[in-house]
Amino acid sequence: MSEPMKIKLDRTLCDGFGICARHAPEYFSLDDWDYASLIGDGTVPEGDRDAVTRALLDCPVHAIVELHAKKNRPVAPATETAES
Repeated sequence: MSEPMKIKLDRTLCDGFGICARHAPEYFSLDDWDYASLIGDGTVPEGDRDAVTRALLDCPVHAIVELHAKKNRPVAPATETAES
């Protein structure tokens, strides 16, 4: 069994797109201006990992980061590389 995913939301980066709350409403709430807040402590069990990962990947300003399990350090999101 793998360790639960741990995420962090940087509210200073959030631009209020609300995509995170559409993908994972159990983890992200929106205020009156559609800026996100993280619900809970950022721990994501295995069963919710796909929805939260989709929210993380679809955030246009990268305000959501996954923390490394052992050191709680941000993990850079995987990016696709284009071959020249």
